[in-house]
Amino acid sequence: MPNPGGVSCLPTVFRTRKATSSSTLKMEKGISLPVAYTPTPAPASTTRRKSLKTVAKALALGLPFYALYAWHTNQAIIPSLSRANVNFASQCEQPSPLKPSQNEKLDKAYDFLSTEAFLNASIARLSGAVRVKSESFDDLGAVGEDPRWDVFYDFASYLKKTFPLIHSKLQVDKVNTHGLLYTWEGSNKDLKPTLLMAHQDTVPVPPETIPAWTYPPWSGEYDGKYIWGRGAGDCKNQLIAIMETVELLLEAGWEPKRTILLSFGFDEECSGRQGAAHLSKFIEERYGKDALAVIVDEGAGFEKTWGTLFAKPGTAEKGYTDVYITVRMPGGHSSIPSDHTSIGVLSELITRIEAEQYRTHLEEENPYFTQLQCGAAHSPQFSHKLKKLLAHRKRHSSSSSSSFSSSSAETCKTKDYLALEAAREGGPAIKYLMQTSQAVDVITGGIKTNALPERVRATVNHRINIGETPQVVYDRLTNLAAHVAKRHGLSLHAFDSSPSSASSSSSSSSFGSDSTDLEVEPANSIILSKSSHELLVAPITPSSFSPGHQTPFGVLAGTTRALYGEQVIVTPGIMTGNTDTRYYWDLTRHIFRWGPGYDPSDDDAGLGNIHTVNERVSVRAHVNGVKWFWMFLRNMDEVEVDGE
Repeated sequence: MPNPGGVSCLPTVFRTRKATSSSTLKMEKGISLPVAYTPTPAPASTTRRKSLKTVAKALALGLPFYALYAWHTNQAIIPSLSRANVNFASQCEQPSPLKPSQNEKLDKAYDFLSTEAFLNASIARLSGAVRVKSESFDDLGAVGEDPRWDVFYDFASYLKKTFPLIHSKLQVDKVNTHGLLYTWEGSNKDLKPTLLMAHQDTVPVPPETIPAWTYPPWSGEYDGKYIWGRGAGDCKNQLIAIMETVELLLEAGWEPKRTILLSFGFDEECSGRQGAAHLSKFIEERYGKDALAVIVDEGAGFEKTWGTLFAKPGTAEKGYTDVYITVRMPGGHSSIPSDHTSIGVLSELITRIEAEQYRTHLEEENPYFTQLQCGAAHSPQFSHKLKKLLAHRKRHSSSSSSSFSSSSAETCKTKDYLALEAAREGGPAIKYLMQTSQAVDVITGGIKTNALPERVRATVNHRINIGETPQVVYDRLTNLAAHVAKRHGLSLHAFDSSPSSASSSSSSSSFGSDSTDLEVEPANSIILSKSSHELLVAPITPSSFSPGHQTPFGVLAGTTRALYGEQVIVTPGIMTGNTDTRYYWDLTRHIFRWGPGYDPSDDDAGLGNIHTVNERVSVRAHVNGVKWFWMFLRNMDEVEVDGE
């Protein structure tokens, strides 16, 4: 449920603090408490007998009440399924398979995608793309000034050489030097354009990890099933699949009615500010707001669960914020240290942060709520307990007295049993679809073994759950840091805009910001600051459809079931990470983060090996991705969707 105003659901330990016992004071403050009288201890055997009798009495008195409470709670929270009477199938209707109209020349060209000749040519194209080392880095300077951007000249040259028809027949615009926008003009200007996206860049390969790779990370090696290398799965495979599709449609003589756009950024892995941000603005200036019919970018894929194969195009993305924690304390010679150095204080705060997680809760607008309903409707192995909890939620969701009230008080004190059970059964990959995540990813501090560290810093990455805002994170970290600061006699500057009026005129001078200007940071302090790249939860893409009235989701789902079979259940998905689509929200409501390539024989299908050693992609999945884009472009060309 929404959390109005970003109210923080802090654990009780941070909202109410009980009186501290003397033993606790002794541990925390390191002082001895005065003792006026020490009674003679009773014999150990007598004390033990008394303790056992006390425990026995407590159990005898308490167990009946606990049993009654547990029974009552079970009846209230997990009602019998027969009483729920929920029609889950109506909440997860599936469109019929959607195939393009028959055309002898185009059908023959499509059949070519299943040949050995196309397979071998596609392997060569994708392998060649992987061999272009197109890393992007968080500390890149301006385009045209930092020479590390120049690798994208090489990648653009590779695309021009590999796809000659696209570069001779389509309009090609280079945006902010390396952003690539291809335009295939359609014959009907009343139809909104279709936009396909991917990114040219990859995350870097740490040199020390190279020996752990089965094949070198820039080799593009093909082992008979997989193409190996950085970018093979994220996401040069999608970029090359899109280009192969358009090149072959041009070769087959197809002329679209609906304009087709291809937009390829070049810094998605470092937030897309130079690539997608400029490309989206360029497209908006040309076409206007809400001018596109649909966007398909990289994203979620397929999942086998509960005995069912789900296709999960991402219709939502979690929010994002980074928080910087800086500790400033006096330096000095390490032979005469303080009881706690700045590294120790920062470590204490990090330990407190990781000791508590954010609340697990599932909003009904969260796409995973729809997948649960699809599982209840179509999956033979769907959890009986989950079905009970889901039925209870559905039965009470419209009740104003429901335990899932939208008030902030109810939000903070009520457990979401459906979300907790789904997380328990599904593990971390499912839990973080329903929970704000926190990860301490970067830490720096200390310059010499005989010098006390004067400044240390950690970066904590957060992905914000649907129904929450970044303010939930800021409130919680402020409470935690306040306790640590008080304990060590430090001042706390929590998300201050500036330390003084003198520095407030410069945004780069704020405490602990992305700037490394140390002069503005007060001594003996803990400083909390947020990244300038804060991102709210993405608008949720509509996932409805109806017979006789096509929607972009209906076309996507129908195309998927036409390619992979009617046993595939298409359900909206949610991305825990963020894509370049963050810059395209104003161009259409219909944004899908979707990797359509799937290999039924690939046990490693999914995102498990991206951003790490041995990144690879199944060639069969890649070819199926080309087939999907081929069908999708033609299907979109033959329908009218919302607003047309």
